[in-house]
Amino acid sequence: MVEKMRVTRGFGLLEGFLAKKRAALANSLIPAGLRTDRILDIGCGSTPFFLLNTVFKEKYGLDQGIHDSANKQYIREQNMCIVDFNLGGDTMLPFDDEYFSVVTMLAVIENITSSETPAIVHEIMRVLKRGGVYIVTTPAPWTNRLLRLMAFAKLVSPEEIDDHKSAYDSRSLRSIIHEGGFATEKIQSGYFEGFVNVWATARKE
Repeated sequence: MVEKMRVTRGFGLLEGFLAKKRAALANSLIPAGLRTDRILDIGCGSTPFFLLNTVFKEKYGLDQGIHDSANKQYIREQNMCIVDFNLGGDTMLPFDDEYFSVVTMLAVIENITSSETPAIVHEIMRVLKRGGVYIVTTPAPWTNRLLRLMAFAKLVSPEEIDDHKSAYDSRSLRSIIHEGGFATEKIQSGYFEGFVNVWATARKE
């Protein structure tokens, strides 16, 4: 049995709803032709919600402490490969060059310091195939106070909000992705959920 709505660390009444919104947005940004290959979701969570709600030939996920999850048997049954990985401690992703057609980081990049992010993005570009797409979502900077009020009210997970280390608007998100190695003209970005969240995509040349 899957942990009910435990799509993030901690507990928040709206976490399941917000995960559905992120998944829908990410799915809308994935070109249909890439779905016949492999996807990697970085920071997939103990219940890999997005991977369970997207269609790909092969699905991979990375997160820390994932094998302690009560859902590990269910994950195995879904034919997904979930790797226990500390993004803050490991410098290289545990995959070969040009292994994935899509890499996603949904509500994860804000948990990484801005000084560490370019190196991680560079690694993402390394594991992406040519023509592959990197997809990111993150809360907009001006939502910090709102998110902390929501965490206090247990609408979102306090553990997740307390772990925020950086914040990006549309322009700065494009900038840090470019710093990681993606060509400026291959990066697009925008807002969703009424300017509360930011999205970006980057295609590898």
